[in-house]
Amino acid sequence: MARPVFIVDGSRTPFLKARSGPGPFTPVDLAVQCGRPLLARQPFAPDAFDQVILGCVNVIADEMNPARVAALRLGMGEKMVAFTVQINCGSGMQSIDTGYRYIREGTADLILAGGAEALSHAPLVWPNAGVRWFAGLAGAKGMGAKIAAFFKLRPGYFKPIIGLERGLTDPITELNMGQTAEVVSHLFGITRAQSDAYAAESHRRLAKAQAEGWLKGEVETSFSRDGRFYDHDDGVRPDSTPETLAKLKPVFERPWGQVTAGNSSQITDGASWVILASEEAVAKHGLKPKAVILDSQWAALDPSIMGLGPVLSATALLKRNDLSLQDVETWELNEAFATQVLGCLAAWNDEKFCREILGLDGAAGEIDRAKLNVDGGAISLGHPVGTSGNRIVLHLVNVMKRLGTRRGIATECIGGGQGGAMLIETV
Repeated sequence: MARPVFIVDGSRTPFLKARSGPGPFTPVDLAVQCGRPLLARQPFAPDAFDQVILGCVNVIADEMNPARVAALRLGMGEKMVAFTVQINCGSGMQSIDTGYRYIREGTADLILAGGAEALSHAPLVWPNAGVRWFAGLAGAKGMGAKIAAFFKLRPGYFKPIIGLERGLTDPITELNMGQTAEVVSHLFGITRAQSDAYAAESHRRLAKAQAEGWLKGEVETSFSRDGRFYDHDDGVRPDSTPETLAKLKPVFERPWGQVTAGNSSQITDGASWVILASEEAVAKHGLKPKAVILDSQWAALDPSIMGLGPVLSATALLKRNDLSLQDVETWELNEAFATQVLGCLAAWNDEKFCREILGLDGAAGEIDRAKLNVDGGAISLGHPVGTSGNRIVLHLVNVMKRLGTRRGIATECIGGGQGGAMLIETV
């Protein structure tokens, strides 16, 4: 029989907006910054875990398998098995899902599952022509051959390409993620005004959550090597309004596009962890579970409309558990783009889409905005790709405990045309 899997604790770093140059923390630095206080407050030793699983998309060269590097730096012992998972934007949720299945099936009792991403450390990449020139020069035999190879040099060989830009472009459709959001906005008639209004609300909600202190139990202060500290998500713009956002120009489809820098998620650094435990581990260590994972679901679709991934994954989850949209009291739907979130809401309320694509009898209905991303999301908070799926699960649990709600879903779209969803119930 499947065993219950509990979320007993979790923490994250502040999400720090990428600015000029690499930020103060690498992915492993971030994982350690929020991992240390999390492990320090547990009633068991760090080496009591069975495994460490970490989502990370942009692994840097100095930290291959960041899960293992983080585990060692966290003092979890040389015998700790640790591995890194990657499914683009869903990587942080994939770490939870993988741990959930290990515990559910009885092969583990205590797992540390997280996500870490430092997008400000994304590398600059040499053009392929430049790489071939360097290779030819290095392989030339004799002075004459080396001189001949040298004179094949072209100035363009030294013009680096931003690795992140390539990483956010789908190699199948050759559309970047912003362009896929434009496709979704076109399919469902999402207007620029709607997108800007949604984005302004995201900033307002996060600013309120910070002012009320609702994130204090979730966000751990991070300390850099030069003595500076970071104690809050610094991308929030409380003064954002639909009117100010309307002044920004489209980024991906000029001049008529809907997607701007103001209504898109921010390029950000951050990490997040959750502790997963079996019933046996809860009893053995005297733990107090916050929530139980009821189910999870992954789905895939055309990469050009990847933003609709949450509709497919969450609907399949609801069907299997005999639930409707309205039965879910709290939602975290990662805000890759305002048009993408609004497109998902429109799809669920579109009778033709629900019949033909989701196999429903009619429209699924509407999600009450008061139940969705109640403290803002990636537009105001940022979207460190390998971390976001973990953060939305952690935050969903904390929001449900704060609001006294029982059932919630965390879901996200995934670059490459996929979606993930997780059904959580408070204990």
